[in-house]
This record gives sequence, C-alpha cells and structure tokens, in this order.
Amino acid sequence: MLKIFQKIQKILGFVSRMVGRRPRIQKSREKKTGTSREIECPAVEIDVSKAAPTGQLQEMSNIGRSKSAELCPYCASKRFVKRGTRKNRYQIVQLYLCKNPACGRTFTAPALKGKQFPLNVIIEAISYYNLGFNFAESCALIKKKFGVAPDPETLSGWVEEHKDICPYSRLRPYAVKLCKPRDSVEVVTMAHRQLYRFRYHRAKTALVLEEFRNRHLFRLKEYLDSVSAETPHQYFQEGARISEVRSKFSRADMIVKSKTNYANRLAGFVLLAVAENKARHEQLQRFFLANDSVTVATEVPVYIRREDIEHLENVLNFKIIGEEGIRLKGEKKNGLTQRQSRHGGGMPRLLTGHIDLVQIRNGQVHIMDYKPKAAGEKPIEQLTWYALALSRLTGLRLFNFTCSWFDEKDFFQFYPLHVVKKLKPSKAKKPRRRYVRFKDGSKVEVPRGNSDDLTIV
Repeated sequence: MLKIFQKIQKILGFVSRMVGRRPRIQKSREKKTGTSREIECPAVEIDVSKAAPTGQLQEMSNIGRSKSAELCPYCASKRFVKRGTRKNRYQIVQLYLCKNPACGRTFTAPALKGKQFPLNVIIEAISYYNLGFNFAESCALIKKKFGVAPDPETLSGWVEEHKDICPYSRLRPYAVKLCKPRDSVEVVTMAHRQLYRFRYHRAKTALVLEEFRNRHLFRLKEYLDSVSAETPHQYFQEGARISEVRSKFSRADMIVKSKTNYANRLAGFVLLAVAENKARHEQLQRFFLANDSVTVATEVPVYIRREDIEHLENVLNFKIIGEEGIRLKGEKKNGLTQRQSRHGGGMPRLLTGHIDLVQIRNGQVHIMDYKPKAAGEKPIEQLTWYALALSRLTGLRLFNFTCSWFDEKDFFQFYPLHVVKKLKPSKAKKPRRRYVRFKDGSKVEVPRGNSDDLTIV
C-alpha cells in the first residue's frame, strides 16, 4: 500500500507541474495598432530559426556563386568560367577556371579561401560578439541558429581577422558597461502597409554623442527613443509615400560628390553572403548596425505634414513646391487629379517614408540609402524629403543633415540645404563717398583711387 501511495503522489505531482507550466514568452504585442515590440535578444531576433541540419545549411549559405568572384586572384583576369563545386565540411564552394592562357589556374572566391564555415555563419558570429556577447555565448547562439558552430578560439580568430571592417570593436568595451547585450539594440516591427523592422542601437548612440562635435545632435536621440511608443502609425496608412513623389527640386545650386566611402567596403563584404536580392537591405542594415561605429538606427519612420511644408516655405524661405505642386507616381503633369483637388492644389496632407540607415559622424546626421547600381540612380528628391521630415521631427536645422546613396562600388553625397535654399543675388551697393571737412565748414571729396590725388582749393 505504501508503494502504491507513493506512485500516486508522483503522478499527481507530475500532472500539477505540467498544468502549472507556462510557455516561454518571446514577444509582447503592444496595444497600439500596427506595431509589435520584440523584447528578446536583438541578435537572436536576426533571422532566428530552428536548428538546421548540415545539409540544409549548405543550401541556405549559397556562397561562391558567379557574383562572389569578380576576377582571378592570380592574374587579375576577368575571363573565367565555373568549374564544378567542392564540398567542404560545412558548405559547398563554387570553383572557377581562369581562361587566361598564361594562367589557367583553378580558384575560389577570395572571401571563401581557407574557410570551412560559410561566410554568413562568420558574419553572424562576429555580429553576436560585437553586440556584447562573449565568445562562448556567441558560439552557443550560432549553434542554436544553424545547428553547427565554431569553437571560441576560432571565433576569436575571425574577430581579429575582420577587425578592420568592424570598427565597432573599439567601442565595444565601453558599450558593454552601458547596456547588457540583450538591451543594447531596440527592435520594433511596424506594419506600415508592409512590415518594417526598426532597429535602434542605444549604446552606440550614447557613445557617439559623447564626442564633442556630436553633442548638439542630442535631439536625434530623443526622437529615436520615442519611436517605439509615440509613432502615429495611422499616418503611414493614410499618407502618400515619399518614394512615390515625382516632383523635381531645383538643382541649380547643388553639387553631388562622387567618392569612395567606408560603406562601399562593408557592403561589398556583406553582399558576398547574400543569396537572394530581396534580402540585401536586411543583411546590410543588420551588419552596419552591429559592426560599424557610426550607424545608430535603421528603417527609421519619418513623416511630414502639409503645415510643415508651408512653414518651411513661408518662414524659412525654402523653395520646395513649384507651380505644378507635388506630383506622385502615376499622376498627370498637367491638370489636377481628384486626389490633388481633395488635398488642395497638389499638396498632399501627409508624406511618409522609412530611412534605410541613419549615421552620426563628423558633427552631421547622415541619411543613407542603399541603391543597387547606384551609379544609374539619382534619388535626390527622395533623400531631400527624408531630410526635411527628420529635421521637422527632431527640431534640428537642415544644415546638420547630409544625404547619400551607395552600393558596393559607388558612393554619392550631397547637402539637402543646397537643394531647397536658394540665395537671391544681392544688388551691387554703390561705393560710399568719403569727404574731408575743414574748420571753415568746407569739405572736399576724397577720390576713389589714390588719396594722393586729393587737391585742396
């Protein structure tokens, strides 16, 4: 009887524990419409999936394709063809055969030479470490995500090898003291006609603003802090999109500078691990936010109202809207459409958009947009509207903003103030006449040339 009673107690205890157990909560939905704030580790949020077998990992990495190799590493020739694949321990690598008669060697993409793990695993592991996790924790997260993981010594070697393209490593020791790794990055998913993933690096923003030349940009931090709680999501359902604006600003006084920026090098490295074109923006934003030293936020929601545009034109004397008003994609140039008549002469009530990357460097707020084949793009109107909207929302002067677009090869930059602020030519002033007065009340005009020509009568 005693044994039976003990068995019954064990069964009842097990049942009570199973009933009282609650599932682990990973996300919390806010009451506001159109947003869900993720409270788990931001690094885990980056493409978290169930542990994948090694065979699936080989397919999802998809590295070493034709775009991964641009020239032969031995003779710098661009004449090469694919020559099968080679199976490593954790990936399948594409092989290439150089068609230069003087070379004829077989090679792989430079980023994959001597690597057993796929490049996307290397990038994710470095990102976890720079977010504040130690080597052992980063390897455990990679194991949970991909099913395979390097040892801490291997990850340490990767971090040291790629330190030149991950400058955030200089700020990491100070950022760890400010925030825990799971609290350093705020991630909010917003349903604004489509899903946008807003990310905000709190620790990096605080460190960048500590520099002397960036302290006057503290209002940007106040706005980024309030995005998750105070963004009017209904605006993004009602307003027109900034990317659909087809009106042209006057480019008479603006200069677009073409140069090489550090963003080109980062983009070229990250895109080697991107198999699908639609994932390029997502991968770039995550890598920039976790590993560079200036990117503080991605997919930042901005909006500008009709009243703001009128203030910019009437009070600040900006030249924004021409005679034809603001024309959107698909609207006619001549005559007002039904939407234009409803919104009052071609000026919509709201314009909304999402900025790809926001950086703080050299005392300026840099608004950056990734454009594939950037050399053939000119998103000057779109970036200028972004700058105008963010200027009104933060209270910062447009003088403090710089706009740019880039890809892995080209980088173009301009100042939005030069687009909308048109200085009127000043009238030539007549030279002031000079006189010499004497005690008897007479005066003599001083000639404009040499004063030695002065004659006294």
